[in-house]
Amino acid sequence: MSVENDVISGRTWEAFCDALKQAGQQVLRPEAPTDALTRAEGWRYLTRLLRIGLEMHLEFADPEAPGFFAPSHETGKIGADNPDNLYLMGRLDGRYDYRISGSRGGVAYLSFGTQKGGYETDGRMVQTGFLDGAKLELDEQGRFELVLSCQPQIGNWLPMEPTTNAVIVRQTFIDRRAETAAQLRIERIGRDRPPAPLTPERLAAGLERAAKFVGGTASIFADWAQSYLAHANQLPPADQALCQRAGGDPNIFYYHSYWQLADDEALIFHLPRIPDCRFWNLQIDNWWMESLDYRYHRICHNQHSARRNADGSVDLVLAHRDPGHANWLETAGHDRGTMCLRWVGAKEHVHPQTRVVKFANLQQELAR
Repeated sequence: MSVENDVISGRTWEAFCDALKQAGQQVLRPEAPTDALTRAEGWRYLTRLLRIGLEMHLEFADPEAPGFFAPSHETGKIGADNPDNLYLMGRLDGRYDYRISGSRGGVAYLSFGTQKGGYETDGRMVQTGFLDGAKLELDEQGRFELVLSCQPQIGNWLPMEPTTNAVIVRQTFIDRRAETAAQLRIERIGRDRPPAPLTPERLAAGLERAAKFVGGTASIFADWAQSYLAHANQLPPADQALCQRAGGDPNIFYYHSYWQLADDEALIFHLPRIPDCRFWNLQIDNWWMESLDYRYHRICHNQHSARRNADGSVDLVLAHRDPGHANWLETAGHDRGTMCLRWVGAKEHVHPQTRVVKFANLQQELAR
């Protein structure tokens, strides 16, 4: 049968739906929590991955006519998405050259990275080029042009390889209310005609990749969450090489773990000192490594929001109800999940100390 006949007959759609059904096995893994909230969030998680996958592999999949879309956002989250970030992604092809242009804005941290691979293939998103936004050459109005290509360029240049297939932009806010995001557009250099109409081949390939993206992404981060069970309520350094293979920013040092608290317990995070760094934050996630709903709950603190102790250290408190502490992190109705700490551009990596205490004794414990 031809691809065209499969699209006309509906076989393409049936295969897509069957692949999505298989992705549900990641929600049913034996180590995954079985409470109603976590299970419901797991099924919702798959629908969120599907929305992202369709944007990535169908709606914005044409590298000849690229556009930016958000691969993580308020209602679509992957792999401990940073609540302080604005993420953008564009699809590329190493045969072409591209241009990102716009205004730098006033966001605290900005980075650009080209990548190859994908969660729908081998589970890796390997970096092929990186540019720290602090190194951008800007005009007097803060505007710039950045060329993406395999061949070196004069001025702002982001390297690619022949196998490069994506660019990801991270904008990190210390205080969203006081910082202006960069305004960016991407285009293929030399494109002289509008995109071609959708073909059966492009539809079939896009649906297949989107379904594989859902299953592959769910599997990768379910594996990560399972590995954190070995150090519950602790927050050790993550495997940095693993984080980078999954598309991490090379300026970031990551910590990941699992937390679980009874109703009468609280988890104290003690940062003995804050190292010289460009940004840091600590966030609380659910089992599926989605940041909890930061639109309505305080589930993250950074150097702007967190109050320091007199000696320069920082204590943060995860608890089911307000302990009257400035650095409270909400569980937002959850009794377990995952968590992430990141240092960005740190001169050293100060490891957090954690301990579980009775909520009733929290103030006494913090005074120790």
